[in-house]
Amino acid sequence: MTPQHNVTPATDWWRDAVIYQVYPRSFADGNGDGMGDLAGIRSRLPYLRDLGVDAVWLSPFYASPQADAGYDVADYRTIDPMFGTLADAEAVIAEAHRLGLRIIVDLVPNHCSDQHEWFRRARAEGPGSTARERFHFRKGRGENGEEPPNDWESLFGGPAWTRLPDGEWYLHLFAPEQPDFNWDHPAVQDEFRSILRFWLDLGVDGFRVDVAHGLVKAPGLPDMGRAEQLKLLGTQTLPFFDQDGVHAIYRSWRAVLDEFDGERIAVAEAWTPTAERTALYVRPDELHQAFNFHYLNTGWDAADLREAIDSSLDAMRPVGAPTTWVLSNHDVVRHTTRLGGGPARARAATLLMLALPGSAYLYQGEELGLPEVTDLPDEVRQDPSFFRDTGQDGLRDGCRVPLPWSGEAPPYGFGTGGSWLPQPADWSALTVDAQTGDPASTLELYRTALGLRRIQPGLGAGDAVEWLDAPDGVLVFRRPGGLVCTVNTTGTPVRLPTPGRLLLASTQLEATAEEFTLPADTTAWWEE
Repeated sequence: MTPQHNVTPATDWWRDAVIYQVYPRSFADGNGDGMGDLAGIRSRLPYLRDLGVDAVWLSPFYASPQADAGYDVADYRTIDPMFGTLADAEAVIAEAHRLGLRIIVDLVPNHCSDQHEWFRRARAEGPGSTARERFHFRKGRGENGEEPPNDWESLFGGPAWTRLPDGEWYLHLFAPEQPDFNWDHPAVQDEFRSILRFWLDLGVDGFRVDVAHGLVKAPGLPDMGRAEQLKLLGTQTLPFFDQDGVHAIYRSWRAVLDEFDGERIAVAEAWTPTAERTALYVRPDELHQAFNFHYLNTGWDAADLREAIDSSLDAMRPVGAPTTWVLSNHDVVRHTTRLGGGPARARAATLLMLALPGSAYLYQGEELGLPEVTDLPDEVRQDPSFFRDTGQDGLRDGCRVPLPWSGEAPPYGFGTGGSWLPQPADWSALTVDAQTGDPASTLELYRTALGLRRIQPGLGAGDAVEWLDAPDGVLVFRRPGGLVCTVNTTGTPVRLPTPGRLLLASTQLEATAEEFTLPADTTAWWEE
């Protein structure tokens, strides 16, 4: 049965939304050039409607030299030709709305491309020009300015500074092709409010804010005083991340979002030292949601998961924001592989996540049970950090391999012209077509689970779980509304009292009225 959607009358739709991340170059290829595009996305929107998601988040499709897979934006108001045209983007938005889906687009405000018009002018106009005030230009240290202005390191490795031939250095927390904006400059703030309105006028329902924690830097750009700064990310206060000044920016953005009908939202990608710091981004007058990286980074351990769930809910409750849950995205190893237990553990982790109160994020292909592709040849990799000596591990391509839709051999219906990253030769059993209609498949598990989320009062929005007694390695909790979730994170089956009527389980199980056996790496939903 096709889930019923209705975009217009919902209130606070984002509090329990299931949001599906599309990585455009790897989702579907509409023109046969081997690269996914907007036409391909539009053609597959009915699949997402039938999957049962509420909204679709599109990773960047803006005009870009693609030094960092589109996170280096040259023009925030145009589409890169590799993905199509602005008319194609409007068609995707219109078709999504026709199908009852919302569209969230990526926004990259911390930095732009070095090919952005503003930065080209800053380079050309030289030291002391007003154009350079929109970025972080500084003189170097040392006798002749040959040393970087401070000791900050790029997340992609090496110094966070690059020197121009005229002698000045500019700041880039990521690749040298991604200069950081100076958010103390009014023109930068005005420009991004204008960009927000541009896309809101086109009908988008919200924004995922890339590096939302990075916009404001500590006054004076002070030294860190140590090397290996990447090891401190998300755990310590840093002079270039999570500065208090970001919150005034997001209050001004919230005012823009609230100008538009239909509950337009913004979601923060904010790496902070604590869940309490993350909660500051989603106070009632700021953004609506923030990604829960604490949960994503938690292993398959009952005690650790319970702590992550409790601390996440506790942090969001005082500010009245929904907690978000995510297991995979375009930057991390797919959870089928990362959690170490293969498809069974991944399925169990998914049902646990979808039973938690708040909003859930899915990454394209996880509903097919796709594993990480770990054997890509070096010569096909395109992750920019792969080509650097230090920084991120450079292996993010493994979760970005194009989706398999149909057929027995690559490109598995992705398009008619191959695929920009090679697909494994053994993925034929994982295609959408192969799994559709198979009640044991991961795809049908996702469809059933998302369908139940729509109709079960004990699933979706809220901020409460009631933990029930359970053996070591097992989680049992009740949600208001009468849903009980049982999770076995151990490697052996456990006997438990039957909490009610079985709704769904990640693997087959048998239950009597009194008790049941919960297999290893299994989650089950029950209706009391």
